[in-house]
Amino acid sequence: MKLPTIAAAVALLCAATMPAFADKLDDIISSGTLRCAVVLDFPPMGSRDASNNPIGFDVDTCNDLAAALGVTAEIVETPFPDRIPALVSGRVDVGVASTSDTLERAKTVGFSIPYFVFQMVVLTKDGVGISDYESLKGKKTGSTQGTYEALALEADVNKWADPNGSFRAYQTQADVMLALQQGQIDATVVTSTVAAATIATGNYPGFVMGGVAPYNLDYVSLITLREEYGMINYLNLFVNQQIRTGRYKELYNKWIGEGDAPSLVVPNAYY
Repeated sequence: MKLPTIAAAVALLCAATMPAFADKLDDIISSGTLRCAVVLDFPPMGSRDASNNPIGFDVDTCNDLAAALGVTAEIVETPFPDRIPALVSGRVDVGVASTSDTLERAKTVGFSIPYFVFQMVVLTKDGVGISDYESLKGKKTGSTQGTYEALALEADVNKWADPNGSFRAYQTQADVMLALQQGQIDATVVTSTVAAATIATGNYPGFVMGGVAPYNLDYVSLITLREEYGMINYLNLFVNQQIRTGRYKELYNKWIGEGDAPSLVVPNAYY
């Protein structure tokens, strides 16, 4: 037998003995269900209506993704700190949960291109004496554990080293709002969308915005397991389709307000 023929035979034998396996994308399509981790105490991205049904920008995005895959969406309520553990443990397939695309998180999960972007603002109460971000020095502050704004705020509080200042991490956004309402903290930093939605509810008399936080724009992505390249590629194309079909702008106008939806392009970068 000639050497090329032997090599071909060996290759065929190896191919026949190698186990075939499906990736996450195949698994989701086969199961007929897409399980999305969504934070439901983070309006207008995720919350519950009067009938306790999940609603919001992230909920609609999960439903759109499921529809594109031809499967049924399952919304899995997931607090901010539990987004990545829910993925790693296999409780969910993707995170549609306003997850900032940090390099540290990328060691564990894979990110799509950004599907939304946030600007951070100070949320405080009338009479506390906070008119801008610098006013937070020497004040009691807090934010939701594990979020972009919590990490940035805690770092600044530590840097200021004011003996009267403090930072406390809370498990949920609702806990932060309650702490601010009860005077346990003087201010927090949240997205402009959360601040506007919270004030608009009328449930927190005296809540006011205290200026823009000098943080970088917070680009957030859909997430899945980092080794699931097929799924990540699909998520990238899905986000691309949401933008170029006008669905991104439609959802922005529905949940955030009429006007120009912010650009998701990072200037001078890959996307």
